[in-house]
Amino acid sequence: MLRSLALLAALVVPGLSVAQAAAGAPRLGTDYEVISPAQPTFGAPGKIEVAEVFSYHCIHCADFQPYVNRWKARLPADVRLTYVHAAFGGPIDNLARGFYAAETLGATERTHDAVFRAFHVERKITTGSLEEVADVYAGLGLDRKQVLDTMNSFGVTSKVNRAKQFAQRTGVNATPTVIVAGKYRVSATADRGFDGMLQTIDYLVARERAAAPARPAAAPAAAPKPAPAR
Repeated sequence: MLRSLALLAALVVPGLSVAQAAAGAPRLGTDYEVISPAQPTFGAPGKIEVAEVFSYHCIHCADFQPYVNRWKARLPADVRLTYVHAAFGGPIDNLARGFYAAETLGATERTHDAVFRAFHVERKITTGSLEEVADVYAGLGLDRKQVLDTMNSFGVTSKVNRAKQFAQRTGVNATPTVIVAGKYRVSATADRGFDGMLQTIDYLVARERAAAPARPAAAPAAAPKPAPAR
């Protein structure tokens, strides 16, 4: 089932390996789309959110991950990268449960790339059952029972539902798709590839930063009161 979905994804989003075109300004309607009306971000406000909607079954997401890792290494202080596992239904939702369980257990950094590898290289996920997903995380050093319990917890169910609603509200119907500040939807194109996708993200982050209201100047320090006359 999941393998068929992965093959379907490869047909739906062709040409991602084509070398990017000459650098130029991102094209509205091609490299990115404006989300109207703008939607709340997936995470808390305070930073410019770059939310990648992905799925572990998606080969293009697996191919995109090394690019994301390099981009993340130079992430500015005012930008937050948020991973949002797609929840399109069926076994994909079990992969989402695995992701959010690992996140709840504080293990995302050491398991994220490894789960892509388990699916696409090691072929350890074939049915996408909760038990199979738990086996993968157990192989990465997590407690299997704890992972299963967490996947079935109310907290993880809430996160999966939020991910589903976020994708619906922002118009995501394929992965990987990146949502910038709840306002822009970015996808890879055949001519610009993943490098061009990240250039578009940087362009939109800069636009969002420039549009942010300037912080009010700090009030001058009060002058010290004169000492009372003796």
